[in-house]
Amino acid sequence: MPSRSDSATPKYLQVFAALRRDIESGRWKEGEQLPSELELVRTFGVSRITVTRAVRDLYQAGLVERVAGSGTFVKQRRTAAARSFGLLIPDLGETEIFEPICQGMMASPLARECALLWGGATTEGSSKEARAWSLCRQYIGRAVAGVFFAPLELTAAKDAVNARILHALDEARIPVVLLDRPVAPYPEMGRHDLVGIDNRRAGYVMTEHLLNLGCRRVRFVGVANAAFTVEAREAGYREALYAQGVDWAGASAQRINPDDVAEVRELIETTRPDGLVCANDRTAGRLMHSLRQLRYRVPQDIRLVGIDDVEYASLLPPPLTTLRQPTHQMGDAALSLMLERIARRSLPPRELRLGCELIVRESCGAALGRVN
Repeated sequence: MPSRSDSATPKYLQVFAALRRDIESGRWKEGEQLPSELELVRTFGVSRITVTRAVRDLYQAGLVERVAGSGTFVKQRRTAAARSFGLLIPDLGETEIFEPICQGMMASPLARECALLWGGATTEGSSKEARAWSLCRQYIGRAVAGVFFAPLELTAAKDAVNARILHALDEARIPVVLLDRPVAPYPEMGRHDLVGIDNRRAGYVMTEHLLNLGCRRVRFVGVANAAFTVEAREAGYREALYAQGVDWAGASAQRINPDDVAEVRELIETTRPDGLVCANDRTAGRLMHSLRQLRYRVPQDIRLVGIDDVEYASLLPPPLTTLRQPTHQMGDAALSLMLERIARRSLPPRELRLGCELIVRESCGAALGRVN
């Protein structure tokens, strides 16, 4: 039975952990049938849905097998090595959400018989595109069981390189789960599973937050050659303006270098914003620095928000209002999707969009009240 100290852990994970302990301790032997789901419901005092999910995770972790018409049985121990999965994340170290996503994968109860490969480094000084292609070839050569791929961004050649990588993995019949971002713009439906957030909703929520604080000249700021997630966030920004009766047709979405003080000055002088929705926290932090050099105060002169809630967001001067991505849960969900894809190759492509949490800090000026 789950202990009282587990109260903060989701019930299905408590049931999963208890069943796994029973299996690994030898209480249930290899080939022995587990109690029925109804019996488990009575034993743990939880819902049928909770038990079903826990048993499903046991199956995906390779601990049990299901026999149609008979039930669920403890699986024979495999002598083969753990499944190896490649992490193809060219922006690791630049886009801060990917490290906690990977941590979420490794912390998942499904990771028991999985190994995550980071890949070897290529020649120092090689381009991001070359490094990504080299990793792709490494994983194909090692015949990995699957690849978690965060498509390239912030380079003019990103679309061609992303397409080349996916074509090579498809030819090698290696399943792919995309992390955070698609490889095709809306409304195209990709051929691969994807785990991320609802980026259109993210842009809407952050824009609505500034509008509710009284801002009316809200601008959206991103960088050139960004991932298609930024376009979705911009679409949410425009939709929020329209929903609140703000002149969305003349709304300005900017693609600038936030480190370039001259570009930032032109943005401020030509559009006169009272609020800025940044495509992500990285853009927001860089933009804050440039605004400070131009002697604009955040939030007194311009209210500013981001999206992601990376580790340093609360340390920016001032601390950044942002939308928190559930990165650890994304990693867990990505691993689950991958194992389901391996088990059922015929499933149609799926996109799993997780919800986010609005984190209000000083940069939006909420403590100052509404804009006059």
